[in-house]
Amino acid sequence: MKPLILLNFKTYPEAAGKKALPLAKKLEKVKTKKYQIVIAPSLPTLEEVAAGSSLTVYSQHTDRAGLGAFTGKVSAEELRKIGVKGTLLNHSERKIPFSIIKKIIADCKKHKLIVVICASSLAEAKLVAKLTPEYLAYEPPELIGGDVSVTKAKAEVIVKAVELVKKISPKTKVLCGAGVHSREDLQKALQLGTKGVLIGHAVPKAKDPAKFLRELLG
Repeated sequence: MKPLILLNFKTYPEAAGKKALPLAKKLEKVKTKKYQIVIAPSLPTLEEVAAGSSLTVYSQHTDRAGLGAFTGKVSAEELRKIGVKGTLLNHSERKIPFSIIKKIIADCKKHKLIVVICASSLAEAKLVAKLTPEYLAYEPPELIGGDVSVTKAKAEVIVKAVELVKKISPKTKVLCGAGVHSREDLQKALQLGTKGVLIGHAVPKAKDPAKFLRELLG
Protein backbone atom coordinates (compact mmCIF):
# COMPACT_ATOMS: atom_id res chain seq x y z
CA MET A 1 0.00 0.00 0.00
CA LYS A 2 1.41 3.38 -1.03
CA PRO A 3 1.67 6.10 1.65
CA LEU A 4 -1.41 8.33 1.74
CA ILE A 5 -1.26 12.08 1.21
CA LEU A 6 -4.66 13.36 2.38
CA LEU A 7 -5.30 17.02 1.52
CA ASN A 8 -8.05 18.63 3.59
CA PHE A 9 -9.48 21.71 1.83
CA LYS A 10 -11.54 22.63 4.93
CA THR A 11 -13.54 25.74 3.97
CA TYR A 12 -10.61 27.95 3.10
CA PRO A 13 -11.71 30.67 0.65
CA GLU A 14 -9.08 29.49 -1.84
CA ALA A 15 -10.73 26.04 -1.95
CA ALA A 16 -14.44 26.65 -1.31
CA GLY A 17 -17.39 27.01 -3.64
CA LYS A 18 -16.49 27.52 -7.29
CA LYS A 19 -12.78 27.33 -6.47
CA ALA A 20 -12.87 23.72 -5.29
CA LEU A 21 -12.94 21.99 -8.66
CA PRO A 22 -10.27 24.22 -10.29
CA LEU A 23 -7.99 23.50 -7.33
CA ALA A 24 -8.62 19.77 -7.68
CA LYS A 25 -7.89 19.96 -11.42
CA LYS A 26 -4.55 21.64 -10.70
CA LEU A 27 -3.62 19.01 -8.13
CA GLU A 28 -4.57 16.07 -10.33
CA LYS A 29 -1.84 17.11 -12.78
CA VAL A 30 0.78 16.17 -10.18
CA LYS A 31 1.63 12.59 -11.07
CA THR A 32 3.27 10.17 -8.65
CA LYS A 33 3.86 6.44 -8.48
CA LYS A 34 5.02 6.49 -4.86
CA TYR A 35 1.98 7.97 -3.09
CA GLN A 36 -1.81 7.94 -3.00
CA ILE A 37 -3.19 11.46 -3.35
CA VAL A 38 -6.65 12.01 -1.82
CA ILE A 39 -8.54 15.28 -1.39
CA ALA A 40 -11.26 16.23 1.08
CA PRO A 41 -13.21 19.21 -0.34
CA SER A 42 -15.84 21.16 1.56
CA LEU A 43 -19.16 19.35 1.90
CA PRO A 44 -21.16 21.48 -0.59
CA THR A 45 -18.57 20.85 -3.32
CA LEU A 46 -18.15 17.09 -2.91
CA GLU A 47 -20.32 15.91 -5.78
CA GLU A 48 -18.94 18.41 -8.29
CA VAL A 49 -15.33 17.61 -7.39
CA ALA A 50 -15.88 13.85 -7.32
CA ALA A 51 -17.47 13.99 -10.79
CA GLY A 52 -15.07 16.50 -12.31
CA SER A 53 -11.70 15.35 -10.98
CA SER A 54 -9.70 12.16 -11.40
CA LEU A 55 -8.51 12.37 -7.79
CA THR A 56 -10.01 10.20 -5.06
CA VAL A 57 -12.38 12.25 -2.92
CA TYR A 58 -13.12 11.86 0.80
CA SER A 59 -15.69 13.74 2.84
CA GLN A 60 -14.57 15.98 5.71
CA HIS A 61 -17.29 14.48 7.91
CA THR A 62 -20.08 11.90 8.00
CA ASP A 63 -23.09 11.72 10.32
CA ARG A 64 -25.04 8.85 11.83
CA ALA A 65 -27.85 9.06 9.29
CA GLY A 66 -29.42 7.15 6.46
CA LEU A 67 -31.54 8.33 3.56
CA GLY A 68 -34.75 9.71 5.04
CA ALA A 69 -35.86 12.17 7.71
CA PHE A 70 -32.42 13.46 8.69
CA THR A 71 -32.40 17.21 8.13
CA GLY A 72 -28.94 18.71 7.72
CA LYS A 73 -27.13 15.37 8.01
CA VAL A 74 -24.37 13.88 5.88
CA SER A 75 -25.17 10.25 5.09
CA ALA A 76 -22.57 7.58 4.30
CA GLU A 77 -25.00 6.07 1.81
CA GLU A 78 -25.46 9.34 -0.06
CA LEU A 79 -21.74 10.05 -0.05
CA ARG A 80 -21.09 6.73 -1.72
CA LYS A 81 -23.81 7.37 -4.31
CA ILE A 82 -22.17 10.65 -5.41
CA GLY A 83 -18.74 9.11 -5.87
CA VAL A 84 -17.07 9.79 -2.51
CA LYS A 85 -14.71 6.98 -1.46
CA GLY A 86 -13.98 7.74 2.18
CA THR A 87 -14.39 10.12 5.09
CA LEU A 88 -12.57 11.96 7.82
CA LEU A 89 -14.13 11.56 11.25
CA ASN A 90 -13.54 13.27 14.59
CA HIS A 91 -11.24 16.04 13.36
CA SER A 92 -10.31 18.44 16.16
CA GLU A 93 -12.57 21.00 14.46
CA ARG A 94 -15.48 18.52 14.32
CA LYS A 95 -15.36 16.26 17.35
CA ILE A 96 -17.84 13.38 17.70
CA PRO A 97 -18.84 11.50 20.88
CA PHE A 98 -17.27 8.05 20.97
CA SER A 99 -20.63 6.28 21.19
CA ILE A 100 -21.68 7.98 17.96
CA ILE A 101 -18.40 7.32 16.15
CA LYS A 102 -18.96 3.58 16.56
CA LYS A 103 -22.30 3.82 14.79
CA ILE A 104 -20.97 6.05 12.02
CA ILE A 105 -18.13 3.61 11.32
CA ALA A 106 -20.63 0.77 11.06
CA ASP A 107 -22.51 2.80 8.43
CA CYS A 108 -19.31 3.60 6.58
CA LYS A 109 -18.25 -0.04 6.47
CA LYS A 110 -21.70 -1.02 5.25
CA HIS A 111 -21.42 1.44 2.36
CA LYS A 112 -17.74 0.76 1.72
CA LEU A 113 -16.38 4.16 2.73
CA ILE A 114 -12.77 4.22 3.91
CA VAL A 115 -12.53 5.76 7.38
CA VAL A 116 -9.81 8.10 8.64
CA ILE A 117 -10.36 8.76 12.35
CA CYS A 118 -8.53 11.72 13.87
CA ALA A 119 -7.09 11.65 17.38
CA SER A 120 -5.61 14.57 19.26
CA SER A 121 -3.97 12.65 22.11
CA LEU A 122 -2.54 9.21 22.80
CA ALA A 123 -5.47 8.45 25.08
CA GLU A 124 -7.90 9.25 22.31
CA ALA A 125 -5.82 7.27 19.80
CA LYS A 126 -6.00 4.24 22.10
CA LEU A 127 -9.77 4.56 22.32
CA VAL A 128 -10.59 5.03 18.64
CA ALA A 129 -8.06 2.44 17.46
CA LYS A 130 -10.35 -0.17 19.01
CA LEU A 131 -12.85 0.64 16.26
CA THR A 132 -10.35 -0.69 13.67
CA PRO A 133 -10.54 2.12 11.11
CA GLU A 134 -8.46 1.88 7.95
CA TYR A 135 -6.51 4.95 9.06
CA LEU A 136 -5.92 6.88 12.27
CA ALA A 137 -4.61 10.44 11.90
CA TYR A 138 -2.75 11.73 14.93
CA GLU A 139 -2.88 15.55 15.17
CA PRO A 140 -1.94 17.55 18.29
CA PRO A 141 -4.51 20.39 18.10
CA GLU A 142 -2.09 23.09 19.22
CA LEU A 143 -0.01 22.56 16.06
CA ILE A 144 -2.86 22.48 13.54
CA GLY A 145 -2.70 25.39 11.11
CA GLY A 146 0.78 26.38 12.25
CA ASP A 147 4.21 26.40 10.64
CA VAL A 148 5.86 23.93 13.04
CA SER A 149 5.37 20.33 12.02
CA VAL A 150 4.40 17.67 14.53
CA THR A 151 7.33 15.64 13.14
CA LYS A 152 9.69 18.21 14.63
CA ALA A 153 7.79 19.31 17.73
CA LYS A 154 6.56 15.92 18.93
CA ALA A 155 8.42 13.21 17.03
CA GLU A 156 8.54 10.89 20.03
CA VAL A 157 4.75 11.08 20.41
CA ILE A 158 4.28 10.02 16.78
CA VAL A 159 6.41 6.94 17.44
CA LYS A 160 4.32 6.14 20.52
CA ALA A 161 1.10 6.57 18.55
CA VAL A 162 2.31 4.20 15.83
CA GLU A 163 3.31 1.57 18.39
CA LEU A 164 0.08 1.98 20.35
CA VAL A 165 -2.18 1.63 17.34
CA LYS A 166 -0.22 -1.36 16.00
CA LYS A 167 -0.82 -3.27 19.25
CA ILE A 168 -4.56 -2.55 19.29
CA SER A 169 -5.40 -2.68 15.58
CA PRO A 170 -2.53 -4.04 13.46
CA LYS A 171 -4.30 -3.31 10.17
CA THR A 172 -4.92 0.36 11.00
CA LYS A 173 -2.41 2.65 9.32
CA VAL A 174 -1.30 5.78 11.16
CA LEU A 175 -1.11 9.20 9.49
CA CYS A 176 0.29 12.30 11.11
CA GLY A 177 -0.86 15.86 10.67
CA ALA A 178 -0.54 19.37 12.11
CA GLY A 179 1.95 21.75 10.55
CA VAL A 180 3.14 19.36 7.82
CA HIS A 181 4.26 21.59 4.95
CA SER A 182 7.47 20.28 3.37
CA ARG A 183 9.13 17.25 1.80
CA GLU A 184 11.30 17.03 4.91
CA ASP A 185 8.18 16.81 7.10
CA LEU A 186 6.72 14.07 4.91
CA GLN A 187 9.90 12.01 4.86
CA LYS A 188 10.32 12.39 8.61
CA ALA A 189 6.73 11.23 9.16
CA LEU A 190 7.40 8.08 7.13
CA GLN A 191 10.67 7.45 9.00
CA LEU A 192 8.75 7.63 12.28
CA GLY A 193 6.57 4.74 11.12
CA THR A 194 3.48 6.48 9.76
CA LYS A 195 1.87 5.55 6.45
CA GLY A 196 1.26 9.09 5.27
CA VAL A 197 0.17 12.58 6.27
CA LEU A 198 -2.94 14.71 6.66
CA ILE A 199 -2.36 18.24 5.36
CA GLY A 200 -4.68 21.22 5.77
CA HIS A 201 -3.84 24.85 5.09
CA ALA A 202 -0.49 24.31 3.33
CA VAL A 203 -2.04 23.32 -0.01
CA PRO A 204 -4.98 25.74 -0.41
CA LYS A 205 -2.89 28.63 0.93
CA ALA A 206 0.08 27.95 -1.36
CA LYS A 207 0.75 30.49 -4.13
CA ASP A 208 1.03 27.57 -6.53
CA PRO A 209 -0.71 24.51 -5.00
CA ALA A 210 0.45 22.10 -7.73
CA LYS A 211 4.06 23.23 -7.38
CA PHE A 212 3.81 22.88 -3.61
CA LEU A 213 2.47 19.34 -3.92
CA ARG A 214 5.09 18.40 -6.49
CA GLU A 215 7.90 19.63 -4.21
CA LEU A 216 6.32 17.90 -1.20
CA LEU A 217 6.37 14.57 -3.00
CA GLY A 218 9.88 15.11 -4.29
